Amino acid sequence: MTKPLKISEQAAVQMPMKTVASLIALVAIGTWAYFGLHETLNAHSTKIELMQKDLEANSEFRIKYPRGELGQSSGEAELFMLVEHMSGLIESMDEELKGMRNNKINIDFLKEQVSKLQEDVEKLIRNGNGEH
Repeated sequence: MTKPLKISEQAAVQMPMKTVASLIALVAIGTWAYFGLHETLNAHSTKIELMQKDLEANSEFRIKYPRGELGQSSGEAELFMLVEHMSGLIESMDEELKGMRNNKINIDFLKEQVSKLQEDVEKLIRNGNGEH
């Protein structure tokens, strides 16, 4: 039969110093590894939270910006002003072209009239010179 082990406050334990130093080093390394892993997990958790917020902001921007719910950038406002200006120029040019459509017909008609007048004047001059 084995006797039960009795441990009291006054019991003395003898251990070699090498074993004590090894135990202290083992506990220190274990503690350092635990806190290192814990810090790494915290860093990754923080990155994931930041990325999640960026993703939500990006999704909101992607949906609302094309709808015009987030306003316009200064570059876009300038482009819209340029488009409006160019539109006004094109409209005035279109009106001018519409006014010029009949010019060719009018010019051809007037050329014919001038030619006829020249012929008539020449006839009058010949007839008038011949009688004198």
